[in-house]
This record gives sequence, C-alpha cells and structure tokens, in this order.
Amino acid sequence: MAGFEGGAMHGRFITFEGGEGTGKSTHAAMLAARLKSFGIGVQLTREPGGSLGAEMMRYILLSGAVRPLGPNVEALLFAAARDDHLNTLIRPALARGIWVVCDRFADSTRVYQGAVGRVDQRTIRALERIVVGETKPDLTIILDVPAAEGLRRAAARRGKGAPDRYEGEALAFHEKLREGFLALATNEPDRCVLVDAMQPKDQVAEQIWRIVSKRLDPATAPIQFEEAAR
Repeated sequence: MAGFEGGAMHGRFITFEGGEGTGKSTHAAMLAARLKSFGIGVQLTREPGGSLGAEMMRYILLSGAVRPLGPNVEALLFAAARDDHLNTLIRPALARGIWVVCDRFADSTRVYQGAVGRVDQRTIRALERIVVGETKPDLTIILDVPAAEGLRRAAARRGKGAPDRYEGEALAFHEKLREGFLALATNEPDRCVLVDAMQPKDQVAEQIWRIVSKRLDPATAPIQFEEAAR
C-alpha cells in the first residue's frame, strides 16, 4: 500500500473506478476538495493522463485510433501511460506526504482490456507487476449504476460531442464492464468498496466521505499548508 513504507508517513492513494457515466470525475473532485478543506495536501489526477506523456497517449487511446490494433496493444499503451503518470506525478506526490485522488487506475485495465477485452490475465498481471509494483491504491471506490443509465449520463454530459472510444461501444459491452467492476468489488473487499451511484449526488459524496474517514482516518494526516492552498 502507498501509506507507509519503512515506518515513514507517506500520502494516501485513493482511486475511483466504474463504468462510463458513473460519476467518477465528479466525486473524485468533490473528495479532493473536502480533503483540502481539512488542510490535507491533495493531488487530483486521472487516467489515462495526469502527466504530459500520459495525456498525449490519452488522446490517442480515446480517439479510437488504436482500436483496430486490438485490446493487447491498448493494454500496452495504457501501461506505458501509467508508467509515466506514476513516475512523473503519483510517486513523487506520495513521497511528499500528499494524498493522491485518481479518476481510474490499473483496475480499469483489468476490466476493460482484461475481463471484457479478454487480454490474457497473465499479461495483465505482468504489466501491473512491472509498472505499478508496490504503488497500489490504499482504497478504491467503485461507483455503480446500470449500464444503460451510465450511457445516458455520458451522452448528456458530452452534449453534441462525439462519443469517445469506449462510450461508443454497444450496451452489451458496458454491461460486461459493470459485471467486471462488480466482480472486482467482491474479490477484493479489503481495498475496494462498492457505492450505489444511483443515489442523489450529495448522498453519494457523503457515503464516500464516511468510507474514507473510516478506512484512512484523514483527521490524523499531517497538514500540508503549501499544497492545501493550491
């Protein structure tokens, strides 16, 4: 876990996961703001992206340009983007005692390319071992809504814009994604907590805060005046 290494206090690492339109970006931002209000240094970030190199790969991946090459190539490119993100932003922040709140991380690769894209699980595990190593989330919030509702929300969010690589997939694809995230929550209860995101936004945010408070006890975190002021 990211929190403690060799007895030294490090920042906490929280990730948000779920299918399209579940509210990950919204609730990651709300949680980051609430942590900052308590004087905790927080770095809000996302995947794919979060660093210069990873943001360039984000454009390529979400544009659909890589889709014809198949999920194996997508998994490799996501891993490359994650490597840059970890080394450039996440690990340095955690080492300074900053809490990192990330919209998607390695679990998305497990589900999108692994469970749904059927990339061999040995390949997925090997990429995680090489790229992620010991920098694993302390807590993963999995937001859940029915796939059809998630697609409706995603369409409302983008307005007249075109769907990205994954939003444009058929409903059956998104139903498989949901199954994959539900299985993840069941298989790793020590790290992952499932939250019903069909509730009103404020209720979801309060539930997330209770989970974070219980599991990570932000009240005991050192105050980071410089970071909290950003």
